[in-house]
Amino acid sequence: MVEKMGHSMRAKRSLGQNFLVDGNYVSKIVNAVHPEKDEVVIEIGPGRGALTRELLDRGVKVLAIELDRELVPQLRDDNGGTGRFIVVVADASEADIRKLLDQFYPETPTAKLVANLPYYISTAILQHLANERHCLSDLVLMFQREVVERITAKPGNSERGYLTVLVEAAFAVERLFDVPPEAFRPRPKIWSSVVRLIPKPTGPADDAAFRRLVSSGFSQKRKTLANNLKAAYPEPTVALADAGIDPKRRAETLELSEWLRLYALLADRIEP
Repeated sequence: MVEKMGHSMRAKRSLGQNFLVDGNYVSKIVNAVHPEKDEVVIEIGPGRGALTRELLDRGVKVLAIELDRELVPQLRDDNGGTGRFIVVVADASEADIRKLLDQFYPETPTAKLVANLPYYISTAILQHLANERHCLSDLVLMFQREVVERITAKPGNSERGYLTVLVEAAFAVERLFDVPPEAFRPRPKIWSSVVRLIPKPTGPADDAAFRRLVSSGFSQKRKTLANNLKAAYPEPTVALADAGIDPKRRAETLELSEWLRLYALLADRIEP
């Protein structure tokens, strides 16, 4: 257990806070980051600072983004003395990571990122990190296990959806390990999972037209692709045939390469 005894801050249900307190899992997550002395690691949602302290002990510089301003004074008291800790109050689903790096570490072109993220912010934060990935080198993220199952779902899996394809288009994805409820305080009812995301170069994930296409394809999961795409494209069966995709297939069966072929044909014709 790594949580400081007597800490007065309580988890806020409204922010989905569950603080990691098991030192074994803290070490496993930090080991997955592969921290190197003096490099910059961005931490989203440091909470009470369990991961923060371990990272600082490994000699890195931590740039923390925390939404709960009530946690910030304690984080600064606990970690400010190292000279390698900065915390800003911001919503990580909107924060301009490039701007923060330029402000505090202007000589750092890319940084690693680590986070323990609540369920309610998972879609928004993943979409935002996809946009911000060009200033990130390696992301180690912890979500509720069902979120990781969604973003790692293979074609044909019913869990596969819009978020899966968006993440695949932006990152190489590796599922690392699960974390049990008893590793947190308060104890959640569900398991969590840790995933590694390695950013891909500029590509369709940056294009609003690609996102609209995939979103349209998954708009009603029980319908065929041809039916779902009618709202965005007047003759989807022609484009699907040109892409070598059976119009009767459902969106969850498509591989990323098939989405990319379809996008190449439809990109200029997807209506906003």
